[in-house]
Amino acid sequence: MNNQTGNNNHYDLIVIGAGSGGVRAARIAANYGAKVAIVESVRVGGTCVLRGCVPKKLLVYGSHFAKDIEDSEGFGWQISSFIHDWSKLISNKNKELDRLNKIYLNLLSKVNIINGFAEIISNNEIEVNGEVLSTNSILIAVGGKPFMPDIIGKELCIDSDAALDLKKFPTSIVINGGGYIALEFAGIFASFGSNVTLVYRGKNILRGFDSDISKLITEELKNSKIKLLTETEISSVAKTSDGLLTKLSSGEEVITKEVMYATGRVPATNDLGLKNVGIKIGSIGEIIVDDNNETNIKNIFAIGDVTNRINLTPVAIAEGQIFADNRFGATNKKCDYSNVASAVFTQPAIGVVGLSEVEAEKLYADNGGISIFKTSFKPMKQTLGGRNTKIFIKMIVTNKDNKVVGIHGIGDDMPEIIQICAVAIKAGATKDDFDNTMGIHPTAAEELVTLK
Repeated sequence: MNNQTGNNNHYDLIVIGAGSGGVRAARIAANYGAKVAIVESVRVGGTCVLRGCVPKKLLVYGSHFAKDIEDSEGFGWQISSFIHDWSKLISNKNKELDRLNKIYLNLLSKVNIINGFAEIISNNEIEVNGEVLSTNSILIAVGGKPFMPDIIGKELCIDSDAALDLKKFPTSIVINGGGYIALEFAGIFASFGSNVTLVYRGKNILRGFDSDISKLITEELKNSKIKLLTETEISSVAKTSDGLLTKLSSGEEVITKEVMYATGRVPATNDLGLKNVGIKIGSIGEIIVDDNNETNIKNIFAIGDVTNRINLTPVAIAEGQIFADNRFGATNKKCDYSNVASAVFTQPAIGVVGLSEVEAEKLYADNGGISIFKTSFKPMKQTLGGRNTKIFIKMIVTNKDNKVVGIHGIGDDMPEIIQICAVAIKAGATKDDFDNTMGIHPTAAEELVTLK
């Protein structure tokens, strides 16, 4: 693997950003025989591997053991005491990230990896580490970064990046946000024993999700003893001898060990030199592209979260694959953004695919309407475990052709279940197809084929 630019500074493709999408595009382009360089300012792996999905899911897994140990008493286990070592978890998590980083480096064995900040200076030139490199194509895949509003005391607050690498476990924390990042971290910290206060400026959490999902996960948060304050904002944060004093718009004051902002992410387009060449961007800095992922400047492309379309790792990977296939493999593919499944690793977890009830009602209002099938029940594990939690499944079906156009669910296994549901919906499955399928008993998933 060559990490130096050498004497020949011209490439067929330069990728800016070595996250999941950028790595896929660079690797596939190189496999087609293209001369490729990839520029990364931190470590190869990007948000998902290093600062997002993977480390977050490891913390989620770790936090689940607390509930499992408590629930085990109902199954006859006697555990007198148990202690969690937060620093060991963080250390082991970091070891796993190092391992994944090495795997990503190996995937780029045919690609020239350049560590530094890239600035675009023309439609076929970038500058990095004081050196100008020329290229036939530029692909921007720098992803996003946490957004933190400008409040008094914001320097005392942490974001989701810092939350994944805290040296000391916070016994109490205020989390500002009502999206999936805020809810996931609320569940993580609460399960490890932290007193969590979740503050959200909106009325209903998980804006954009089906209303039943929002309503039911709110109940689950309360069951987990997470204090939820909606229609409330943080006014200021100050350091005191007892911790961080958070003043809220309601007039309430909360003292905690940490204050975390999880108010969304924005495209990381600062300092890329987009203005140098007139690349068109949106209101939050997202790069505007066409259905070929090309910007308004010829030969400059963008994929992944930096375009702020569907900000999911598998989407970025698909866009990177299609870009490389089209640009260097002479194909003419388009990315299909319909029925993209997603999961929220709250506790319990959420899995969704297809249209929400409100979206389906609007879409099919003049075409026969829709029918709703749903169920809610206590999982078998909790009949002995004793925890007050429920599984929820909702199916949305068109009346005209009986086609399933949306499935939404809450339950620890729901992300795994929804992945297969996405295949069925993508294939155009009808309610009859589900009804005519034998269930696997006893499972939560069998409810999908017995909904009445």
